[in-house]
Amino acid sequence: MLETLFSTAGALAMAGWLALLASPLAPRLSDRIAAVAVPLILSVAYAGLVLANWSTAEGGFDSLDNVALLFQSRELLLAGWIHYLAFDLFVGAWEVRTARAEKIRFFLVVPCLILTFLFGPAGLLVFQALRLVGSFPRSGSRAN
Repeated sequence: MLETLFSTAGALAMAGWLALLASPLAPRLSDRIAAVAVPLILSVAYAGLVLANWSTAEGGFDSLDNVALLFQSRELLLAGWIHYLAFDLFVGAWEVRTARAEKIRFFLVVPCLILTFLFGPAGLLVFQALRLVGSFPRSGSRAN
């Protein structure tokens, strides 16, 4: 059951990331899939795992040792992984929407998306740096 949920969550997240990569072709559909549908489905799975397993888990968030103890539960480890999948995708979708609104060319956003997919906060950092540098046209240009 846990392996099936792990695989399903990964496939759903991948579908969301692929939707983001296709966003210049279908921005509304991409937003609905990557910013809403997939993160909400993953959030339901996360909440279910936490609600079903939290009361029997050892550990907590008050020390690194307790976090390690908490994640010795395979159910809560999976919940933590799904947490990453949902939030990283949500951030990637925000990056795409923000880039579109600020007329940042999509090819400049793709490396940020890859970093966000692989390393979460590092991708967000690079995207924010891209916005700060402002080396992209601000008006009258296509966002692709």
